[in-house]
Amino acid sequence: MKISHNKILITGGASGIGFGMAQRFIQEGNTVIVCGRRETALQEAADKLPGLITKQADLQTEAGREELYTWIAKGHPDVNVLVNNAGIQQWMHVTDADFYQKAKDEMATNVEAPLHLTSLFLQLKSLNTILNVTSGLSFVPLIRTPVYSATKAFSHSFTLSLREMLRAKNIEVIEVIPPALNTDLGGKGLHGHAPPVSDFIEAIFAQLKEGKTELTFGFSQIASQAGQEILKPVFAKMNQLG
Repeated sequence: MKISHNKILITGGASGIGFGMAQRFIQEGNTVIVCGRRETALQEAADKLPGLITKQADLQTEAGREELYTWIAKGHPDVNVLVNNAGIQQWMHVTDADFYQKAKDEMATNVEAPLHLTSLFLQLKSLNTILNVTSGLSFVPLIRTPVYSATKAFSHSFTLSLREMLRAKNIEVIEVIPPALNTDLGGKGLHGHAPPVSDFIEAIFAQLKEGKTELTFGFSQIASQAGQEILKPVFAKMNQLG
């Protein structure tokens, strides 16, 4: 992927990893559009990053995703990079009364949205790069986030297939694989012990400049390269089993 002179759409780009990527892409000389559900968060992001373009969009619904694509196709048909970053994480148990509804919300945002948006944005003649944000939990699940972990495993698998499907079209597919970072994903304070987003952004941009297509950091680097002999004890330790 070329690092500069792109027009980039980042879903869920008003905070967390998405905002960190937006900030760095702008520093590298790109035009960046971010979308999200909360207008207040989008405005705060725009205040912090002059030149950032924002769009309110509900990616949980087909109509919301189609409306976003139509807006891009009409107003920004030169978008050449799609970053499927938006995601929600629910800490829950299968016996919770609202488990199924929370699971459906996660699957709509974490699975259906990137699938649908990828299908839609492939209609843009300018598109040449897709970045899918997965997780270290793609490789070793956290029991407290059972559906989130499963959605990210799905995204990892789909990204591998997508890369090969689009190779003939010269569309590059990059997997961004973060570990737990100090964000509000899952709820405020849950990841306060984790590394800052800024460290992750520095690491993955260095890998982008090297031409890598699987971008990892810390735990996610270990998890993505480990076999079951390593992952099984890590799973037990993470989830305090035995």
